[in-house]
Formats: sequence, C-alpha cells, structure tokens
Amino acid sequence: MLENYFPVLLFVLVGLAFGCVPILLGWVLGPRRPDSEKLSPYECGFEAFEDARMKFDVRYYLLAIIFILFDLEIAFLFPWATVIKEFLGIETLRWFGFIEMFVFVGILVVGYIYAWAKGALDWE
Repeated sequence: MLENYFPVLLFVLVGLAFGCVPILLGWVLGPRRPDSEKLSPYECGFEAFEDARMKFDVRYYLLAIIFILFDLEIAFLFPWATVIKEFLGIETLRWFGFIEMFVFVGILVVGYIYAWAKGALDWE
C-alpha cells in the first residue's frame, strides 16, 4: 500500500531540492561584503524619510484592484479563446459561446466606464 505513495514522495523531494539547493548554493558560495550602503533601507530609489506606518492614498489601492480585475479578465478570456472552435462546431452552442463572452466583457466595460467617470483612474 505504501509503495503506491513512493512516486509522490519522490516528486516532493525533487521539488524541494530544485527549490532549496540553488538558494543554499548562493548562500554558501556567494560573496559576503557588507557595507553601509548595502545595509541601508531602500525604498523606491531614495532614502526612507517617513514612518513605515504612514497612510497611503486610497486611490493607489483602487487602481491596484482595478488592475487585478482586468488582469483576471484576461485569465478568463484565454480558455474561452481555446475552446471557441469547438463551440462553433456544435449547432446548439454556436451563438451561446459568443453571447456569453460578450455579456462578460460588456459587464467589465460598464464597470470600466463607471470607474473612469468616477475619477478612479485619475492620478494627480
């Protein structure tokens, strides 16, 4: 019974080796020459001048959420694009594939226009 799990164990061990061995090799073989410049805090190309707990503008988060939303839209468009040829071959699904994706993209376009009209994409 346990011999059935040996390939899984082997897969996990090889995966851990591929992940950990390069990190360990870099740590063991890499040069260590610390200086004040390397040990200084770095943020966006300039010295940190405020507390780490400073407040960020909400528009930054809103723009990031909109980016993730449209990034996920592309993730849904790729599988649709790969199976659309199969939809065209089936008579009952021929128009369903197009209408279903146009509804999906239409909802996203309406959301994009709403965000644009509310000024969520404006950065001052």
